[in-house]
Amino acid sequence: MKEQIHIVGGVRTPFCKAGGDLADKSSADLGVDATKALLARTHLDPGVIDEVIFGCVGQPIDSSNVARVIALRSGIPEEVPAVTTHRNCASGMEAITHAIDLANARRGQVFLVGGTESMSNMPLLFNRRTAGKFARLAKAKGVGRKIAAMARFRTSDFRPQIALRLGLHDPTCNLNMGQTAELLAREFNVSREEQDRFALRSHRLAVASANRLASEIEPSYAKDQKSRFQVVDADVGPREKQSEEALGRLRPVFEKDGTVTPGNASQVTDGAVTLLLATEKACHKHNLMSLGRVVGHCYAGCEPERMGLGPVHAIARSQLELGLSPEDADLVEINEAFAAQVLAVQKAMDSARFCRERLDLPAAIGSVPSEKLNVNGGAIALGHPVGASGARLALTTLKELHRRKAKRGLVSLCVGGGQGGALWLEAA
Repeated sequence: MKEQIHIVGGVRTPFCKAGGDLADKSSADLGVDATKALLARTHLDPGVIDEVIFGCVGQPIDSSNVARVIALRSGIPEEVPAVTTHRNCASGMEAITHAIDLANARRGQVFLVGGTESMSNMPLLFNRRTAGKFARLAKAKGVGRKIAAMARFRTSDFRPQIALRLGLHDPTCNLNMGQTAELLAREFNVSREEQDRFALRSHRLAVASANRLASEIEPSYAKDQKSRFQVVDADVGPREKQSEEALGRLRPVFEKDGTVTPGNASQVTDGAVTLLLATEKACHKHNLMSLGRVVGHCYAGCEPERMGLGPVHAIARSQLELGLSPEDADLVEINEAFAAQVLAVQKAMDSARFCRERLDLPAAIGSVPSEKLNVNGGAIALGHPVGASGARLALTTLKELHRRKAKRGLVSLCVGGGQGGALWLEAA
């Protein structure tokens, strides 16, 4: 018999654009901020935690297994193990589902999970040839040999490779993530105007939801560009004065004649989220109040070049395995990696032909009504700290279900490399 797994609390940092207000903080710093805040809010004895699990895509070199660093720096006893998970954009969701799998295997009852990402601090890299020259310089003995090794360097050797850009490129299909969105825009006839209107919707909903989203956020203290401490207490991405006209003036960035722009794509972002998960038994034992329970989850693979359709594949699998379809949800979150991608997901789910030929379903899944979809805005406005987004979507969904006195929510993401994840939640 499967365990009843509850999410009993959650906190996140503000989400800030890379290079902005939280650029001074590492992935570990951000995770510690969120974790300490959650422990303070729940008054939980850290010693009862069975494992700490954090998603992170750009693992910091100086904090290997960043989940362990976060745990120890947050005051969690050293005998509590920690592991970092990586499923690209679904890494924060993977932290949740990994804990669920451990609980169902009777490997623990209380888990601190989440996701963290400092996209500001993803490094600049030397290429292999330049690295070899530095290695020879380090091994050189004597002044003469060192000068000879130094003479091998050329100006081009100091042109770095941008780790963030490399990470957003899929080596299996040789496309970057923006190009996969352009592919879907063409195949599903998603116009530039549709994408910009969807982006504007994201900003308007996020601005209107700012007071509600504030309950998720714990202020962070960070240094500004002049090394002065400042309090960062709100998401900085949503634009109150965003307009369709301004979005329409932006140029495509991934293909010369494309439709995907910085305005209708998710923002590159820093941020962290921490959640506390507990079994039904642990909730009673430690007097923990449930926000909601996890009904089930599914992951599915798809073509890497069409990775944006991952949510369709995962939702279809959840329909088969859990007997739940989007119409059973009061709220649905589909992570806004790109406007084109979310709109293509909607069109694919509404296509009987696509669902029959590609998913082997007898009928269309059905698109999600706009009044249910991403009702607080999404990553286009709020940002997409890739390791943290999956956890943020779960937290936002549960809190919104409570506000609306609604029951069931569906959270889904596309995943670079050609995957999708789906997580079903029920409010307590």
